[in-house]
Amino acid sequence: MDSRLKFFGNVNIGGPTTSSPSAISVPIESLLAKYTHLVLGTGCTVPILHSALPPSERCIPALDVVHWYTNHPSQPEAPPIDNVRHVSIVGQGNVSLDVARMLLSRLEDLRQYDIPERVLAHLAKSTVKHISIIGRRGPYEAAFTAKELRELLDLPGVVMDPLPPEILWPKEGIKPTRQQSRIVSLLQRGSKEIPKGPSEDFKSWSLEFFRSPTGVVPTSHSASSNLELSLAHTILDPNNEAVPTGATSILPTDLIITSLGHRSEPITHWYDPGLRHVRNVSGRVVDERGNVLRNVYTSGWASTGARGVLATTMMNAYDVAQTLLSDAQDPVPEARSVMSEDVKEVTLDELPEEVKHGLGSSRVITHDAWKRIDEEEVRRGTALGGKERERMDWSEADRYLQNTRVT
Repeated sequence: MDSRLKFFGNVNIGGPTTSSPSAISVPIESLLAKYTHLVLGTGCTVPILHSALPPSERCIPALDVVHWYTNHPSQPEAPPIDNVRHVSIVGQGNVSLDVARMLLSRLEDLRQYDIPERVLAHLAKSTVKHISIIGRRGPYEAAFTAKELRELLDLPGVVMDPLPPEILWPKEGIKPTRQQSRIVSLLQRGSKEIPKGPSEDFKSWSLEFFRSPTGVVPTSHSASSNLELSLAHTILDPNNEAVPTGATSILPTDLIITSLGHRSEPITHWYDPGLRHVRNVSGRVVDERGNVLRNVYTSGWASTGARGVLATTMMNAYDVAQTLLSDAQDPVPEARSVMSEDVKEVTLDELPEEVKHGLGSSRVITHDAWKRIDEEEVRRGTALGGKERERMDWSEADRYLQNTRVT
């Protein structure tokens, strides 16, 4: 690693959060007092909830599921999939397809990856047979990518319910984009797997287009499901917005997972709740009055909101880096300073007091410590039969570092 770079992990910027309860907290003001430039690249870590589907034991955000199977420090509970046959995922983005793929995949196919053993043990108890992925608009407006769709379509032992051909027809006078054409072509092709035996031998999934949830109620009279999800049927208006047609239907289900996007965590007063991300112009952070803040920048989803894929955020980061370098040569004249006036230049040894204290108590993870964790996870994965790695949760990683501390 470049000697000019210092890495400090297990740190929450802005204050304590439920997403990382074991981490130390460093206020923004502590950074402004020690550094000449600040770039906020904190992403979007808070799920957007559905007003008609309040969280409960049987209605959970997709982010909780993702955090569960990736050993996130927030340590959410495992989803209740041991007495569930039907799952409804609300939202048709890549996260929805990722969650569906995880719940439908065969264990033998998952074991080679970095999925923790405790997650695999829970998935072994799963009774899920079908997943409905629900969206208020149509296939041409779906947010998932062709790559994610193909991976779900190609799952062994899993089939997609065929779609009515007319739902895949483009609007008259509208030429689909290349991405839309690829997605529709995959949907027309359908699943790679073709059932040849009893249907009970296969798991299945479906895309429910032009449906918008309006509520959910528990069922006491049905032996086949735990919940009834009410759906309004929709159609696209001239502005491509989904509007109700007046028709409704009921979808019996056992578990609802909401996947409606994410917003940034409001760790600073520069966060705009209406935009759901840090307020900025071309990567330069601005205050509530629209004044550019000198030497304060933001990139990725923290600056744009939760949209785009990895390549999108990578290009955004390049642009923001170029803006920072350009401002260093030709500063924005009207920019307002928020950095400490005492900070003219810094050395790598000048750290916020909270970070110094965290390093002393071994709660802050340095790059060398992270490398030790990384190497141990890879070693554990190899010992388990050639997995990519066996992920440790925070308590395991902390114990490992304490027990192998270099003196």
